[in-house]
Amino acid sequence: MSDSGNGAAVASARVDSKADLAIVEKLREARQRVREQMKKVVVGQETVIDSMLIGLLCKGHVLLHGVPGLGKTLMARTLATTLNMDFRRIQFTPDLMPSDITGTDVLEEDPATGRQSVKFMQGPIFTNFLLADEINRTPPKTQAALLQAMQESEITIGRETYKLKPPFFVVATQNPIEMEGTYPLPEAQVDRFMFSLKVKYPTVDEEMQIIKGTTSTLSTKADQVLAAEELLRLQDLIRGVPVADSVVRYAATLTAATRPGQGVGDPALHKYISYGASPRASQYVVLGAKARAIIEGRYHVDFADIRAVAHNVYRHRLVLNFHARADGLDADALIDRLLKGVKEQ
Repeated sequence: MSDSGNGAAVASARVDSKADLAIVEKLREARQRVREQMKKVVVGQETVIDSMLIGLLCKGHVLLHGVPGLGKTLMARTLATTLNMDFRRIQFTPDLMPSDITGTDVLEEDPATGRQSVKFMQGPIFTNFLLADEINRTPPKTQAALLQAMQESEITIGRETYKLKPPFFVVATQNPIEMEGTYPLPEAQVDRFMFSLKVKYPTVDEEMQIIKGTTSTLSTKADQVLAAEELLRLQDLIRGVPVADSVVRYAATLTAATRPGQGVGDPALHKYISYGASPRASQYVVLGAKARAIIEGRYHVDFADIRAVAHNVYRHRLVLNFHARADGLDADALIDRLLKGVKEQ
């Protein structure tokens, strides 16, 4: 079912000007060019790359789950290259301090006058594209150093607040098999991520390509596809895409149906959930659906766009209880049930 019968809100959905139309078409083309450039360096993982691009266009942040050696760092670095974004990588370790991320005030002395002054030395967070590698290997105090930056694009050191230059995009990685010496991300931090993406093992054919590409003298490099200024314009454009009330209601109902005790959704599903998704999930579902529609060349959002991003948005926001573990159910299985149970209106 589509929302085409919902009246003029969707039928007349269009961007504001010919310039906007041109840039939307450019985005659709850019997505294909990003894929082509990424393929030079990264084998497979097209779905993950598309989802990372959607997260970036929505001014969201992305959490990557996958075992070591699947190319998560390479994917992030290559995407930053194709979009001409300043890239920094932080290797999270148990001894990493918050100031190692944000920066710190230092006392400097002028050699000529001997006068001392306090100067702020920026940390690696002052970048466009930040890769927080193995974020669950550092204590909660250091993890929390990212909270304000991810939510408000600024950080506070002492009495001073420093703005981060847009675009600002955080990709964090987690290795699920590293249980010893890790610190699970607090729910407040996890909720700051728009998407949680699973990076899967390559197929045999893809692994053959990886082996050939990494065990020879050949080297490839991705080229730039978009400039940072164009990316900022596209981010603003995504938020201006109109959405029918029926689609917004569907997104809100999906989110409400994850919450036990709200009187919405299937009680049999709530048996497995301790806490459901916050309103931020509804916002990200709609934003993600907007970006998905646009990169596919459509100027309206359909129910299918909501369903397509639902797993990535809800996966890390459902807090499951012991009943789910006992019955061998994970978040993805419950989201499948959720999508089947909530009907389009």
